[in-house]
Amino acid sequence: MQRYIFGDDHEAFRASCREFLDRHARPYVDEHLEARAIPREFWLEAGKQGLLGLEVPEEYGGAGAGDYRFNAVLAEELSKVNAALSSCVGIHADIVAPYLVDLCTDEQKQRWLPGFCSGEILTAIAMTEPSGGSDLAALKTTAVRDGDGWLINGSKTFITNGYSADLIVVAARTSPEKKAKGITLFAIEAGMSGEEGSERSGGREGRVAAAEGADDRARWTGTNGFSRGRKLDKVGQTESDTAELFFEDVRVGPEQVIGEVDRGFVSMMERLPQERLGAGVSNIAHAAQILRETVEYAKERKAFGQSIGAFQHNKFLLAELVTKIEVAQAFIDQCVEAHRRRELSATDAAKAKWWSAEVQNDVLDSCVQLHGGYGFMNEYRVARAWRDARVTKIWAGSNEIMKELIGRELGF
Repeated sequence: MQRYIFGDDHEAFRASCREFLDRHARPYVDEHLEARAIPREFWLEAGKQGLLGLEVPEEYGGAGAGDYRFNAVLAEELSKVNAALSSCVGIHADIVAPYLVDLCTDEQKQRWLPGFCSGEILTAIAMTEPSGGSDLAALKTTAVRDGDGWLINGSKTFITNGYSADLIVVAARTSPEKKAKGITLFAIEAGMSGEEGSERSGGREGRVAAAEGADDRARWTGTNGFSRGRKLDKVGQTESDTAELFFEDVRVGPEQVIGEVDRGFVSMMERLPQERLGAGVSNIAHAAQILRETVEYAKERKAFGQSIGAFQHNKFLLAELVTKIEVAQAFIDQCVEAHRRRELSATDAAKAKWWSAEVQNDVLDSCVQLHGGYGFMNEYRVARAWRDARVTKIWAGSNEIMKELIGRELGF
């Protein structure tokens, strides 16, 4: 079915994204998998291409696009490569960006946004904790007043880009008596040093930065008391570095507060719809790409003297899957358009997130089945996609929590 939400400018941008990924991502997916990380070189090249600052005003080095449809195009093209690439870039460019652009002071923007756009400053957001996932109001990481600043103590887990991020947006409790209304967001300048710095800034990307006169924006000495745990050993999305973060008397000054003190929970709630919509966009694009490849496989694979797609069961199944994807895509497109007009409700964003994750996982499970034994082999894209997709029912708020939010809207 033809889609109507994109214009010529969006399609030209799509072609540019595709060309970039053909040069800087697709040839290296196996290397990313082996390294369990997206190399800094990729981020620097993405910055040169102008892909990281779509929401950032031009005065800070961004594109100042002012149109969420460009974000959606980028997410779709990244998802066609693999889910991990989309999630890593999405965290930085689609999820963290609004916090820095909307809530930071001019001084903070000058300090962080140019490097954010160039790929010199990689970002993450730290909400989830070991003791709880979707219940953000119950977080236990604390920030206690210490002179004109705060001392942060606690830990975070399942943080995408957590192992490699230079700047981390951290949610901490500043006023325990206020419960959800007592949370503040802080910017932790994570820095790089020792073996970690050598591993991440060495090689060609380090030479590129040096040759181009990169400044010290992304090379802070680090924050005392902050440390990263291991790269977490996940079932899927191995390429995305996901880590635990630890804070032991980490001292931050007032210049590291993002937004207003005790307004962090509100700030997160205001920006979660975009995060959930971004997940929906990526989920459907990811599943649609693997389904297209599965249709071609079903035409070429022979059994009992004919292509496996010609068997009635398989033909009917593929017809169902294509229809399911197109119906879900139509709803996601409407949500993208609503968000562009700043009319997307939190409830509709929840619908987009949970339904797209269900469709994605159902479609990919069927694609694995259609591949037979090959569908269970890691060397096949369908197997990796199936494995990578499972987390989409969990992150950005579990599907069960999404249904709870929708149910509340119904008056229950």
